[in-house]
Amino acid sequence: MSGLDIPLTPLRFLERSAGVFPTKTAIIDGPRSLSYAEMAEQVQQVAGAIRAAGVAPGESVVYVATNSAELVMAHFAVPLAGAVLVATNTRLSTPEIAYILEHSEARLVLIEEELAATHGEMLRASGVPVVALPAQDGTDTQIDGATPWSRFRATGEGTELPWTVEDETATISLNYTSGTTGRPKGVMYTHRGAHLNALGQCLHQGFVPETRYLWTLPLFHCNGWCSAWAVTALGGTQVCLRAVRGPDVWRLIRDEGITHMAGAPTVLSIMAGAEEAAPLTEPLSVATAGAPPSPTIIETFTELGVTVIHVFGLTETYGPYSSCEWQEEWAELSTPELAVRLARQGVGMTTADDLRVIRHDEGGDPDAPLVDVPADQATIGEIVMRGNTVMKGYFKDEEATAEAFRGGWFHSGDLGVLHADGYVQLVDRAKDVVISGGENISTIEIEQALMRHPAVSEVAVIGVPDERWGERPQAYVTCRAGQQPDEAELIAHVKTLLASFKAPKAVVFVEDLPKTATGKIRKNELKDAAWAGHETRIQG
Repeated sequence: MSGLDIPLTPLRFLERSAGVFPTKTAIIDGPRSLSYAEMAEQVQQVAGAIRAAGVAPGESVVYVATNSAELVMAHFAVPLAGAVLVATNTRLSTPEIAYILEHSEARLVLIEEELAATHGEMLRASGVPVVALPAQDGTDTQIDGATPWSRFRATGEGTELPWTVEDETATISLNYTSGTTGRPKGVMYTHRGAHLNALGQCLHQGFVPETRYLWTLPLFHCNGWCSAWAVTALGGTQVCLRAVRGPDVWRLIRDEGITHMAGAPTVLSIMAGAEEAAPLTEPLSVATAGAPPSPTIIETFTELGVTVIHVFGLTETYGPYSSCEWQEEWAELSTPELAVRLARQGVGMTTADDLRVIRHDEGGDPDAPLVDVPADQATIGEIVMRGNTVMKGYFKDEEATAEAFRGGWFHSGDLGVLHADGYVQLVDRAKDVVISGGENISTIEIEQALMRHPAVSEVAVIGVPDERWGERPQAYVTCRAGQQPDEAELIAHVKTLLASFKAPKAVVFVEDLPKTATGKIRKNELKDAAWAGHETRIQG
């Protein structure tokens, strides 16, 4: 190895910031704060403790935790020990977590007390050693059969492990997919990919040393889009928020001088609907993904003085892969016109490869060349990606990996169109398109039209059975406080914006929509209920 080919790893980010900014606040978690020197020391301790627990290089360490100082530090401590971080969705059921423990071949589980109360029996039966993560103030908690945090950390005192790796393609983390169409898959991230995607977030979200980042995005989701590594790289401050509530978000924004945050459009809706929402006097950037933000949401946040950065990606792409890059001429657009532009998925990030929209291969030949759709804003194709910020593969699933990389590009399963300016716009998930009487109808298009109605808070559109047309679009709507439009009013509203055949044939008003822990609406639950007893034509 020469000095020209040193393996890339995000571990280096903490080593550098601890040296350059030793006294600067790195993490705030409720009453606790840690400087960069203290963060690096604790990371070394925890890494040593992981090794002392018998975890060998390449073996998995599972964290079941909310957005906490411990989970931020786990992104450095686990790979520093040579192990693989498995940050697990806290809202999963006990059988789902049991599956992840088994599939990942976990050697150690670190879990918060409240979460362990739900999964305790399963954890004891698993035979995997358990460590009780501390309370928010850093004090020990008690979990039956688990090692207290202070005793665990003490086993790693005096550790001085190198902030380097021998192989940059080694797995740094496993991120499990939602598993809505079967067992969840373990997506393998590499040290190189995490390093580059983190730098991509620095560039495209505008992180600087003065950044104060609020954790509204779950850290277990795509490793928080690599932002724990990214903010650390520049010596910014990370503020932990263990539960997303509108009043708490606005309080921390103002009290802690938050400059950056991220979340699904649902998080933006929670913020917009809070009584505490009011125009800000200091700049705030919010990155959003998971679903195209409605122009209405973008307009609302613009009026609040918040810059919305729309990014796009999947678990398989370390989170964000593309960004809707700002163009100077957009400054002359009206707010509604600007919102429409900003709702697009955009172009590949600096650290990514191209973002392509390709025609479907009707024959299913894996060796067939990929053909791009024309940039006509109308021809629908599948979005594909490749490069250093695309997954290494699915853990212990070579067949699924080969299928995902047909033609040398990762196939997202998302459908989009290509605009004349080269920007990609998502129109739907392949499995969510409603085929009614031979017409392909985008559920996203209907959702965004409904969101333009002032009474609508959230909406999900799915295809439901129809004897004549095969299926038809149906909307599920939650309303803003104190407002209750009727069904006919909303259908008529959509028809003023879209072709009549695209309008939902029915609107169902609900108190809440089912969601994942990251704020994505679980359309599969709505579909399962709507298609019960029918021979479904919906894929997945």
